[in-house]
Amino acid sequence: MWRNWLAALALAAVVGFAADSALAQKQGGTLQVYHRDSPASMSIHEEATWSTIMPMMGVFNNLVLYDQHIKQNTLATIRPELATSWSWNEDGTELTFKLRRDVKWHDGKPFTAADVKCTWELLLGRGKEKLRLNPRETWYLNLADITTNGEDEAIFRMKRPQPALLALLASGWAPVYPCHVSPRDMRSHPIGTGPFYFVEFKPNEIIRVARNPQSWKPARPYLEGIEYIIIKNVSTRILAFVSGKIDMIHPYTLTVPLLKDIKAQAPQAICELVPQNISWDLLANRARPPFDNPKLRRAMALSLDRKAFVDILAEGQGDIGAAMLPPPEGRWGMVPEIVETLPGYDLDVRKTRPEARQIMEALGYGPERRLAVKVSTRDAFAFRNTAVVLIDQLKEIYIDGELEPVENALWFAKVMRHDYTVGLGATFNAVAVTLPVPSMLPPLIVAVMSRLFDALCVIVHTSE
Repeated sequence: MWRNWLAALALAAVVGFAADSALAQKQGGTLQVYHRDSPASMSIHEEATWSTIMPMMGVFNNLVLYDQHIKQNTLATIRPELATSWSWNEDGTELTFKLRRDVKWHDGKPFTAADVKCTWELLLGRGKEKLRLNPRETWYLNLADITTNGEDEAIFRMKRPQPALLALLASGWAPVYPCHVSPRDMRSHPIGTGPFYFVEFKPNEIIRVARNPQSWKPARPYLEGIEYIIIKNVSTRILAFVSGKIDMIHPYTLTVPLLKDIKAQAPQAICELVPQNISWDLLANRARPPFDNPKLRRAMALSLDRKAFVDILAEGQGDIGAAMLPPPEGRWGMVPEIVETLPGYDLDVRKTRPEARQIMEALGYGPERRLAVKVSTRDAFAFRNTAVVLIDQLKEIYIDGELEPVENALWFAKVMRHDYTVGLGATFNAVAVTLPVPSMLPPLIVAVMSRLFDALCVIVHTSE
C-alpha cells in the first residue's frame, strides 16, 4: 500500500485524512521529507530497500499501478499507467499490454515497447548488460519471454498460468527502465518517465527531485520539487518535524510511543496509524554449523514470544501471522486460530520454551555451556530495537546473542552472500514466490511477527 503515502507526498490527496475546500491543491512549493537512510544507489531494480524506492518511485512509471484512492490493494484495484490496457490469452500464459504513445523519457527520447522488453530481459539476466544486484530475480522465474508487437504492444509469456504476475507489476518495485541508459548510469543519475525527474543525491545529506514539466499526466504533479533530507538519528528527525523544518516523516519509522510524543509536541500534525505490510523475521543460516541442525532451528522457533514483541515494540498495536499479511488487511493470510496451530506459533511460551530447552540440552547446551552468536541486523532504529528483544528471548534457551548492526547500504548484499549466522530482517508481505531457488536455500526464515502498526505524519501548510 506504499503508494498511498506517496499520494500524500504529492499533496494531491492525503489518503485517510479529513479534507475540505481550504486544502484545495495549488501548483508550486517544495515538500521536505525526512528520509531515514542513505541508500547504496538510485536504481530501484538493484536495491531492496525503501531508502531507494521512496524517493525514486516518483521518477519512474510502471506498466500498471494500484489505485491510490483505495487503501487495500487487490487485483481488482490495479489501473493502467504506461499501459493503456491489458489482456490475457485463454490459458492464462500470455499477458499483453497496449502502451501509451505520448510518453517521453526525461532526456526527451520516446518510450516504446522496446523499453519494456529491455527492462525484463535485464531482470531475467538476459540483457546485453547485467545488474550488479538483482534482489527480485525470483519474482520472474515463471516468465519465459517478453516480446513486442510494434512500438505500442508488449507481451509477457509465462511457463504456466500466473494471474498474480499483474500484482507484482503493479508494485513500486516494478518500474520500466529505458533501453538507452546503462544500469551503471541508472545507479547515479536515473532517467525515468515519471512526474519528477532526478536532480541530485548527496550521500548522507539529501536526495532531490523536481517537477517534470513534460509529464504525460495533465497538470501533474502539483509540487515543484521534493527534498528527501537524510536524518538517521530518531530524536533529531522528530525535532526537525515538530519544529517545522520538515513537512513529513518517512513511514515505517514512527512507533506508537513516538507518535504520542509527536502529537503532544505538534498538535497541528496530521497523523494516521496504519498497519505495516511487513513481517519481522528471524534469519538462521542453515549452511553454517551448528544451525545446519534442524533441531536447533526448531528450538529457536519454539523460544519466540511473539506477543511480547508486539507489546514491547508497539504497545500491543500489532498482529501475529505467518508468511502472508493477516486479515482483515491481508486477503490471503491465515486467520489467528490457524496460525496458532503452526509449530512454534503457540502464544503460550510456557508450553513451548520447556520443549526448546530440552532440545538444546540434548544437543549439549545448557546453563554451563551456552551458545554465543552474533545477531546481525540493519543499523536502523526499528531493526536494532527488535533485535534486542530477540536476543533477550534467545537467552532463555542458552543462546547468547551479540548485536551486530550493519550499514543499511550493505545489509542486503550481506544477506544475499549468506554472510551471517543469525539475523533479524524484515519482509514485505506482498505476493509470495514459492518456487525453490538454489541460491537462496541456505537461510531459514521464521516470522517473528507479521505486522506492527506504524504512523504517517504530515504537516499541511496553507496559504491565504
